[in-house]
Amino acid sequence: MDIENDFKLTSVSGRIQQQQPNPFAPIDVLLGRWEGRGFNQIWRPFFGVPRQDRFLELNETAEILEFDIIPGDIPNRGLLQADVNLHGLRYLQQIKDANVRGSDGLPAGIHVEPGVWLTVPQTTNPQDGATIARMGNIPHGTSFVAQGTALPDINGAPPFAPASITPFAIGQPGNPVPFPESNLATPSQFRTPPQDIPNVTQAMVDNPNSVLAQAIVGQNIISTSTFKISTTPLNPPASGGGAANIAFLQGAAGGPNAQSAQVDAIFWIEKVKHANGSIRHQLQYSQRVLLNFNGLSWPHVSVATLLKV
Repeated sequence: MDIENDFKLTSVSGRIQQQQPNPFAPIDVLLGRWEGRGFNQIWRPFFGVPRQDRFLELNETAEILEFDIIPGDIPNRGLLQADVNLHGLRYLQQIKDANVRGSDGLPAGIHVEPGVWLTVPQTTNPQDGATIARMGNIPHGTSFVAQGTALPDINGAPPFAPASITPFAIGQPGNPVPFPESNLATPSQFRTPPQDIPNVTQAMVDNPNSVLAQAIVGQNIISTSTFKISTTPLNPPASGGGAANIAFLQGAAGGPNAQSAQVDAIFWIEKVKHANGSIRHQLQYSQRVLLNFNGLSWPHVSVATLLKV
């Protein structure tokens, strides 16, 4: 479907009608197939011998991210205000290890996530401006809704704030609890073996977003669109969201096995101008999932740089 052509001026009985706004904007820029590389790290619970509560998994990744349109309006029925129509895109994210092979000889799978991106119009109850939302489903047993906004476009490349993987006491991000596995110079059987991550550096572990900055060195980025979403309200008390987990992840006595408690993500869609004058779209993202277990929130940070195919 060509969204732009579907919303151009139309003529009825010889009269020019006012151009309709594109209801899929701003997320229509995501349409298509994106491919590229990234970096993933996750503190995962460890149950084995010798006994330790954690294992730091690091992966160099290869990713495919595909979006297609959900045709037509998605009516949401109102009680406290008039009905609103949402508009959406289906997506499928597939991430594999760039170095490690499975028993079948193919790249080892890391992540698969089907879901939906939505545009939500301005509402009066709640009093919320136009927002966007991402609804994702992860086969580990987690589903989430992360709502947020499209920030104003900027000229040039995006800024990348540092991202930390250091755990902290649940609900106390200002109380970090570092562990030796974060130091690549310290040998550990509780971290991905060096031969599986030949290009991972200490700088990448210290700040995964440095991978994004390195990926665009030397590029002529003429503009950037930014989507910022979270399962916690970014515009309290209006914007919604949340995460849900199967019973195994939530656990029982003694706390969760590995509860996905919060998802925060920023997507940057960049226009890159090449020396021959051609322009290509590039997508970069940084996502942090907080996994709660053993009294701590353990940041699971994923970043990637993808080109539209």
